[in-house]
Amino acid sequence: MSGLSLMKNGLVVFAKELTDALRDRRTLLRLLVPAVLMGPLMLLALSGLIGSLEERAEQRQILVQGIENAPTLRNYIERQTYTIKPAPADYEARLRATTLLEPVLVIGKDFEQQLRDGEQPVVEIVSDSANQRAGAGVGVLSRLVAGFNSERATLALALRGVNAGELLHAVDAEERDLASVQARATRITSMVPMFIIMAVLYGALTAALDSTAGERERGSLEPLLMNPVQAFALVAGKWGAVALLGMAVALLSNLSFIPAQWLIRSDSLQAMFQFGLHEVWTFLLLQLPLAAGLGALLMAVAIRSKTLKEAQAGSALVMTLVGLAPMIALFNPGGEAAWYLWVPGLAQNSLMMLVLKGEALTMAKVMPSVVVGVGLTLACLAYVAGSMRRAVAGPR
Repeated sequence: MSGLSLMKNGLVVFAKELTDALRDRRTLLRLLVPAVLMGPLMLLALSGLIGSLEERAEQRQILVQGIENAPTLRNYIERQTYTIKPAPADYEARLRATTLLEPVLVIGKDFEQQLRDGEQPVVEIVSDSANQRAGAGVGVLSRLVAGFNSERATLALALRGVNAGELLHAVDAEERDLASVQARATRITSMVPMFIIMAVLYGALTAALDSTAGERERGSLEPLLMNPVQAFALVAGKWGAVALLGMAVALLSNLSFIPAQWLIRSDSLQAMFQFGLHEVWTFLLLQLPLAAGLGALLMAVAIRSKTLKEAQAGSALVMTLVGLAPMIALFNPGGEAAWYLWVPGLAQNSLMMLVLKGEALTMAKVMPSVVVGVGLTLACLAYVAGSMRRAVAGPR
């Protein structure tokens, strides 16, 4: 048959598979809700946490137990425009139970006497490492104590006629951050690519399994194979519907981050997180090789399964490996390696992170994922077509 006939038959199968997939609205809703809403909800929850930390920082309040024992320290803290609040008596229990969200500065009774005698009084900064919000305030108390120590040393040296500025600060250190605003924002927004990759996976999963193992379980695959349609045209039509659904869910997941950023509570995060239509379309194009390759791979895994449940068990490994691939970059302190761009899932995560950082994409970085996607697609589609030919030629 001619290539035109092959294309025509493939389009007919594509339309049929797409119609069948869209007809199952209940399954689509179960698929779309987590894929589209989970990422924005996580972003909003994160922005709420950051917003609450910023509000606490603006209030400039600290909890202290025994501040009456240290009038000199109290004087210094209040001059730094901090408000001192007495810590609750059961602060340790409340810190462990995470009902107290601020660390506590504990001052002993002999603080002033030891200070006058030239000794070093000990103060405690009490927190709980499992209480993340309380842990975030430890740095404030540490800086206040360090500032008090520096001031006391400066005054003591000044009384002896020593220039404390030159003695204590022989070198001035200035920090210079080379990262752009967008790059600094990726420390928080690095979760966005992972959710979009998962959206592609879940979008393609249902259609891939239903069009292969699902039809075999229902007994509709064998009659379909008996039609005078080329096996590759049949497979290509099914694959086209699978890849399109994966990309459709990815598009919705991309678009969902636009209204989500309007609801961000943290002003600093909202200023850093710039996600518009440019990022949406760039991310979508980067997902094309992933949707194509994984759609074909899921079909190849499912075509040898006798039931839908068996196919779901087999595809779980694919979902896990691809879904967790971006985690490799988090556990590699040496930075991104060149082979990242050849791993499905990990490559897309690396490329989307470059977009979020505001860096330019080059053909040398994009082409490996395209080559892998095309190769994986052709190999898996050929395998699925061969399996279907063998199903027609003889019994399973």
